[in-house]
Amino acid sequence: MSQSLPSSLANRRLFSIGQINNLPCEQMQQVYRYLLPPEILQRFAIDPETLADEQGRLLFECRPGILYVKLALYHAWQAEDPVLYVQLADTLNNQIEVVLLIVNDPFAERFNTDRMPDGTATFFSTLARNVGEEIRAMKAGIAPGQVRRGLGLTRRLTQAMEQFVTALHHDVFHIQPLAYHNAILFERLGFAYEVGVEKMRWIDREFAPGGTLSERLDGSTPFRQPGAEQTVRSRSWAIHDGILHEPYTGVKMYKRVGIHAGVSTCSRAFR
Repeated sequence: MSQSLPSSLANRRLFSIGQINNLPCEQMQQVYRYLLPPEILQRFAIDPETLADEQGRLLFECRPGILYVKLALYHAWQAEDPVLYVQLADTLNNQIEVVLLIVNDPFAERFNTDRMPDGTATFFSTLARNVGEEIRAMKAGIAPGQVRRGLGLTRRLTQAMEQFVTALHHDVFHIQPLAYHNAILFERLGFAYEVGVEKMRWIDREFAPGGTLSERLDGSTPFRQPGAEQTVRSRSWAIHDGILHEPYTGVKMYKRVGIHAGVSTCSRAFR
């Protein structure tokens, strides 16, 4: 993928999501398509020019706001979940933030952690928790917040995002990890902490033998089994279950284009 926008758009000197959203619809979508790695399109046989199926039905959704955009790419018409979902926004200091990033394998088993048995949305378990589905997901090796297994493309998506912000004349972008395992993954991809590095280091210390969080792994729930401190994923489930005695918030990260920050808040190489 090129480091520059299409020539028809390069002369517009775009710097922000808000500017992109003010373009005519076709040009706006052309810019945002730039975020779709060719690997995803090839994997699901999606036409890179039309982003439509064989019947001409568009598989790419672009829902702009004033200073944000929500993008979704589906592998098939009326699929239940997108293959890729990205929400981007302008920050108050004119930077670009990835508000939400979700990657799904549409052919993998689905776990309804995002909804209650009656269909009510859990909003990432902030309003309610479908504990039965969460237990199923955990046992299947799924992390908190996922409804399906991912595609292993987060590194490639990070590269695409770097190219995107470079084309908009930025050298950094920001992201807020929604869960502990997300933050550790972003560390490994070269992100640094804007806020929250001490919290992450405290979590690591307290999961060590004799630590506060280690002692709370008392088997009182399926998510707090002894030994859960040994993997990032099981730590994340325990945190999702409330072992911190507070929500997992207050962590914000950033990635400088072409630079691996080399930050690690895990004292051991967990998987």
